[in-house]
Amino acid sequence: MSDETQEESMELEELSADVDSGPPAPIEADDEGTDRNATDLQAVFEVPVAVSAILGKTKMEVSDLLKLQKGSVVELDRKVGEAVDIYINNRLIARGEVVVVEERLGITMTEIIKDD
Repeated sequence: MSDETQEESMELEELSADVDSGPPAPIEADDEGTDRNATDLQAVFEVPVAVSAILGKTKMEVSDLLKLQKGSVVELDRKVGEAVDIYINNRLIARGEVVVVEERLGITMTEIIKDD
């Protein structure tokens, strides 16, 4: 085996040892504030999730539902200014406030729900 081939073989062995060394290190920010191991999470960046913001709930009969038309008001179980529930994949993860951004509705998260 030539010295060049032997060096390439050793480099490949070192690389495979790095790959099999267990779970990735936690993401840490460097001095510039960028994530050093963000590439470790690349696989989950494209995973779709369902995000829902629940302003409130109500119950009504189908006959009342069919009577709704443009401009109808539906009374919800929340008061004006109460927090909005934010769900990801049907799991409550936060609460927030409704805001208007460039003529569009948005949600500002005010509380993260920690589920033990």
